[in-house]
Amino acid sequence: MNVGRQQRALDAHHDDPGDRPVMRARFEHNGSPRYMLYTMKRLGLDHEHGFHLDVQLVSDELEGGMETVEARLQDGEADLIDIDYISTARERAEGANIVAFHPYGRTVGGLVAPEDTAIEGLADLSDHRIGVVRRLDKNWILVRAACRQYHGFDPDETATPVEAGSKVGLTEMLHDGEVDAVLQFWPIVPEITERGPYEEVFPVSDIVQRLAETDNRVPVSTFLTSDSFLDAHTDTARRFAAAYGDVVDRLIAEDALWDEIGEKLMSYDDPEIVAAVREGWRAMVVRGWNDETIDGMEQLFEHLRSVAGADALGVDRIPEGTFRPVDPL
Repeated sequence: MNVGRQQRALDAHHDDPGDRPVMRARFEHNGSPRYMLYTMKRLGLDHEHGFHLDVQLVSDELEGGMETVEARLQDGEADLIDIDYISTARERAEGANIVAFHPYGRTVGGLVAPEDTAIEGLADLSDHRIGVVRRLDKNWILVRAACRQYHGFDPDETATPVEAGSKVGLTEMLHDGEVDAVLQFWPIVPEITERGPYEEVFPVSDIVQRLAETDNRVPVSTFLTSDSFLDAHTDTARRFAAAYGDVVDRLIAEDALWDEIGEKLMSYDDPEIVAAVREGWRAMVVRGWNDETIDGMEQLFEHLRSVAGADALGVDRIPEGTFRPVDPL
């Protein structure tokens, strides 16, 4: 969908911040947090909780090896982004001033292939061209770990990963037949499969839960800010956490909100696709976390490191201070 059209939909609810503290949110134009951000602004939940959320949508391409939103945060141009916690640990280990203060969800994807594919599961990936956004993408790391753990091979060696550089480029590679399958992010999977002729071979969220060895929902992506912002504006981060909890409750309970989201933020006018995205979001989102949740995230990281290796993750540990949970205010 056109980035400008989505931004205008958000801007329609960018009222005057007044004397409220401002939190600058920078999120990918095709990422699932935009559904929550639009609804938060649409319902005025940021102002209701005593802060002003300034939302801008940006490209999902890479800048200097980092996702655009991550570059914005590290350059001091943003106060709020979301990325997976493996990337957070990797960048923090290299000295980045970033910290995860609240969970978002199991923002992984699925393996999508043509309907006549010979790939039926993880065990069939060898000797195929697999499209990925980048080789350090969390979906590819999780798939590598699961293949090594359960099937005794590493698809980074036995298959051919092909980097697209963006989610849009990934879909284009699939349509153009440049790859046999792609590891696409979950909000885009319904758009591809509902229109066909493609199918989701498996969801990566199943791999997350299998490797984590828990029935509890383990968040992979978290909301980030800088250490300096969190130190200086702890209450603003807490106000965001409270507004987030409210908007999650509304999006879980109210289908009508998703009809508007489909109209304003999605590139298709298909109730079945909107419904599939809605149910996928509800299954993905994590409303809150506690010490047990974080222990599970650390356990998953250690499992990935032991199976796939520090080189695959790009980091050998979760640095101290990576997780700084805040309580909703």
